[in-house]
Amino acid sequence: SIPPKHQWVYILEADERMTPELFAECEKANQNPDYIGYYVAERVMFMNHWIRYSTQYPRYQMRLFRHGKVWFTDYGHTEREVCEGATSFLKETYPHYTCSKGLSRWIDKHNRYSTDEAQETLYQLEQGKVNWQDLFFGKSEVERRRALKDLSLRLPARPLLRFIYMYFILGGCLDGRAGVAWCTLQAFYEYLILLKVWEMKYLPKPNLDTTAILVQESTQQVQCADSETTQVDAA
Repeated sequence: SIPPKHQWVYILEADERMTPELFAECEKANQNPDYIGYYVAERVMFMNHWIRYSTQYPRYQMRLFRHGKVWFTDYGHTEREVCEGATSFLKETYPHYTCSKGLSRWIDKHNRYSTDEAQETLYQLEQGKVNWQDLFFGKSEVERRRALKDLSLRLPARPLLRFIYMYFILGGCLDGRAGVAWCTLQAFYEYLILLKVWEMKYLPKPNLDTTAILVQESTQQVQCADSETTQVDAA
């Protein structure tokens, strides 16, 4: 890995933007010796609209942290941070243009994401558990949201429940036409994850021995067909 030039690091992904207001707050925050990292809330932008309600806004992500004090572990298609010290939250937000390269790119990307999420779902169902204390009494939005996700993995009819939760309970209906499209895509994404979970559990995985047998049978069939063709020509 390439060591950073500065003591503090800010994670800015390709479809996210830094605002002048957020930059100014980051410069002020990294002067505080009490914290080693800060969470920042995203504003999901979709169809030229801020999806405020159905995205659980404010939804915080670890973005600003002191180098060497925060590590990230894989969780599905994302990561979860491990912090060696106290953390806090910034007031300013950043825009996240989730569909900046078109809907086709969004679908391709979430097709890949769903594979990672399906693998994580299987792992959590077999070895994970729901942190009920964090779900009801979590100290921050991050703790409560993570516990809620672990619970959602164990619920039936997840795609339908996710649409109902996002569109009616969170208030996605207030996000207009963009909100309808966003909630529908998220329900489809959830359904795709479930399909891949089933595929991973019940469909046999081909191994080298099986592949070799199939190749050998295919070769024998071709040879038999060639032999029959030669006999017909000779006749």
